[in-house]
Amino acid sequence: MNTKIISVVTGASGFVGSHLVDKLLAEGHNVKCILRSSSSRKWLDGKPVEIVNCGLFDKEALKPVLKDVDFIYHVAGVVKAKTEGEYYTGNVKSTKTLLEAAAEVNPNLKRFVVVSSQTACGPSLDGKPCTEETIEHPITAYGRSKLAQEQLSQTFFDKLPLTIVRPPAVFGERDTEIYLVFKTYKAGLMTLIGFDNKKLNLIHVEDLVRGIYEASISPIAVGKKYFIASEEIYTWTQIGDAISKAFGKRALTLRLPHSLVYFVAAIAQFFAMFSSKAATFNLEKARDFVQPGWTCDVSKAKKDFGFSQKVYLEEGIKRTIDWYKEIKWL
Repeated sequence: MNTKIISVVTGASGFVGSHLVDKLLAEGHNVKCILRSSSSRKWLDGKPVEIVNCGLFDKEALKPVLKDVDFIYHVAGVVKAKTEGEYYTGNVKSTKTLLEAAAEVNPNLKRFVVVSSQTACGPSLDGKPCTEETIEHPITAYGRSKLAQEQLSQTFFDKLPLTIVRPPAVFGERDTEIYLVFKTYKAGLMTLIGFDNKKLNLIHVEDLVRGIYEASISPIAVGKKYFIASEEIYTWTQIGDAISKAFGKRALTLRLPHSLVYFVAAIAQFFAMFSSKAATFNLEKARDFVQPGWTCDVSKAKKDFGFSQKVYLEEGIKRTIDWYKEIKWL
């Protein structure tokens, strides 16, 4: 009798997590989604998944959920916070609880995938794309917390079959962050940071979740970390051109000097002090935005498990914009 593969996904209600759930269901997995009770179920409604409302900080509650499962995909994390401590709690302490619970109850686990971020490594150095051998140099509290998450995970390499993946900026259907660029463009404005031509890797969410899945089933990937990103490196001008083509119109391009970006960020951060929510744009985000390059090399993932980019910039942006229009976000 064939036993169904059981996978656990944390952060399953979010942008990347919900797409990963779709990919696992398509691959025939039974999927358990670990959520907080306050999480939206919008992208999970009507799907044949098991919802577990135990969060990520109660080890005893996690143990029965993780026992006898085949794969654990840890996607959940904190991307906006007011303090370094909040990032550390959301990205490191939660991971520690999950790793400890899995190590204590699941000796037959096939793979535990930790979804990190390019920010754990940092921006490009001397114009060269980052590789898995690049010495980490995170420049924000978020990046430092993701590096700490990776370092903690590596201490479990002898206890669990672990793989770490590092995506760059991710876009696609259901995203709410890069969506703001499209929304501004539709209003007639494309803002570019600085007067240089900044370079970056992007990845469409479909390529990312396929890369995560391929890494999780590759025996070679145990105990390793990988950049999962576009094979192509883009400039913001190219991205603007692809957005223009998808909308069928040109927007006014406005270049903002770095000093103005920092000024706006400082004001946003100041007003966020009086709010219960962290600022979407703050000085740390500004530091990210002014870097000349956020590029990385996917050669290792290509060599070890055959990862390749399938959704290219123009197609990915057109698909995403069409989806936003369809659900009336644009």
